Amino acid sequence: MADDYGGVFGAFPYAFRHSESWLFKLYVLVGALASGIVSLFVIFGLVVLIGATAAVPGGSLTLSRSFYVLVGLFIVAPLVAPILFVARRHRRTGSDRRYDLSLALMGFLFMLSVYVGLVISVPANLQTPAEPFTLGPVTVSALVPVVQLLYDLPPLYGLVPPVVCAAAIYGVHRLLR
Repeated sequence: MADDYGGVFGAFPYAFRHSESWLFKLYVLVGALASGIVSLFVIFGLVVLIGATAAVPGGSLTLSRSFYVLVGLFIVAPLVAPILFVARRHRRTGSDRRYDLSLALMGFLFMLSVYVGLVISVPANLQTPAEPFTLGPVTVSALVPVVQLLYDLPPLYGLVPPVVCAAAIYGVHRLLR
């Protein structure tokens, strides 16, 4: 049964087929799509960065190029970690719906934390004023103070939500294994 695993790329269909949790199956699809999009952004951004700095000799620019890839890795790794953890667990010990559900929730929470981190790190000159929005017949204004609070935080605090959620993914894995 473990013969169809096939490594990192094989973990996605393996986890999808062997999980009993519909939310986790949804996360496999969304997480694969999100990690693919983030990977493409990092690759295209790196190509643009190399093209813009090709005439400049090495040194600190080489370090910044490597840092760019490292940041991309720090975003993609927590996106695929729940899928890899679940695939490994199913291959070794079998199915556990609670484990799958918990890691799917943590994966979705990580995606939300990346968005929150991006909102925090928006430069002041690019921030748009937070306004209430309508959702059908209902006007939602509860998020206006939240967005304003996030805008008011120092940009470096944008690292906190993704780092905390990435650590929480590992913590949930360790707790429920």
